[in-house]
This record gives sequence, C-alpha cells and structure tokens, in this order.
Amino acid sequence: MEHIDPELLALIALGEPVATSETERHLDECDECADSLAGLRRAALAGRATLDAGDLERPREVVWERIASELALGRSAAPAAPVPDAVPATSAPLSSRAAARRHAARRRRPGRRWGLAAAALLVAGAGLGTWAWTSSTTPTEIAQASLGAFPDHPGAQGTAVVEENSDGSRFVRVEVSADAAPDTYREVWLIAADASELVSLGVLDDDTGTLTVPAGVDLARFPLVDVSQEPVDGGPDHSGDSIVRGELSFS
Repeated sequence: MEHIDPELLALIALGEPVATSETERHLDECDECADSLAGLRRAALAGRATLDAGDLERPREVVWERIASELALGRSAAPAAPVPDAVPATSAPLSSRAAARRHAARRRRPGRRWGLAAAALLVAGAGLGTWAWTSSTTPTEIAQASLGAFPDHPGAQGTAVVEENSDGSRFVRVEVSADAAPDTYREVWLIAADASELVSLGVLDDDTGTLTVPAGVDLARFPLVDVSQEPVDGGPDHSGDSIVRGELSFS
C-alpha cells in the first residue's frame, strides 16, 4: 500500500483543506498514516502552546548543526536570524504550501522527508502561536469621534479614538489642530451627554496625545470628548472655554 506523502500529512495537521475523499479513505484504512497524522497534530498543538510561553530563546548554532547532521540537511538548514516578533496570520499556511510545491518534484529518502515535514510543522505551529500572542496584545478600537470647533476657536478641529487593551484598560488618542494662546494649556475631558457631569483625562501637552480613561468610567454615560483651553491658575475646574468637542461613535 502506498502511503500518504508526509508533506501532505503535515498540511492536513495544520488544518489546511487539502485532503481528498481518497485521502480520507486511506487514513481510515491505514493505521501507519493515521498514527503519523496524529503525531503531527500533536506537534502542531505543541507549537500553538507557545502562546503563553513568553519570550523564547534562540537555540545555539551547535543545536542547528546537530539537527542538520541528523536529517542530512547541510548547514543551510540553520536559520540566519531570529524569528521576528510579529508573524502575519497567513505566514504559516503559505510557507507550508510553498514548501510542499518546492519539494514535491524532488525525491528524498523517507527519513529526510519525515524530518522536513515535522520541522516545517513545528515552525508553522510556533508562528501561529506568535501571531496569536501578538493579536491578543494588540489594542482594539472601540470608539471614535470627530471634534468640531467652538465659536471662539474658528478653524479648530480634531479627532479622538478610544482603544481597549486585552486587560480591559482603555485610553484615548487625541489630535487637535488649533491656534495656541499664550499662558494657557489644553485639557481633555469626558462629558455627560446632558453636560451635567465631566471627568478630566489630563493635560494635552502637544497637538496629539494619549490619555488613560479611568477605570470604572462608563463611556456610554460620558460620550462627549472635549478639549478646553485652560488658564495657568491652578484651578481644577473646566474653564468654560472649549476649543473642540465631539460625540463618540462606538464600534
């Protein structure tokens, strides 16, 4: 009985939709190929488990040399540089498909073919784990607002974008274009829809800035983003001189 190509099994283990009905029947009838696929799937799961492993150490050169010697790959098998922090979600499947196309036309010894398939699978699994970790730590945009000028500040404009981290913390990225007045500074506020309450987010030191939204503040209750011009008098209250203001639109 002719067995399934190891590289095809590796692609199936990665979840690629490459199995035909004939392949499925073979897996049902051939214990050897079924066991090999189960092992490759365990390897893929192990690679994805690096999600919570933190920073991984790059093996020393001698480790790659021993692997290359064992699989008869030559020194070119050793990676030239560390794996980058962020790996696009599509990189692992594309690499596997490209590898399958490259090597399908070549004849190799069975041991080397299985070694390359397993190595490619582990690398792909690690790539998926890195991508998942990167995705989980990337802030999510949850609201945005266009900030319009008040009559005393014609031509002023701005934007506000609220993002949320995976731990639930939120921050506002504010950008304002307006003429600066001497002996004043700008402060960013969240204001209730009826203007009955407000929360200060802090001072906007420049035309752009990122300010933390205090824990417990309900943005649905305070949907207005306001940037005010404040005199340098030490007073904590809103001066009443708003430069721009806009209402948040939630994603």
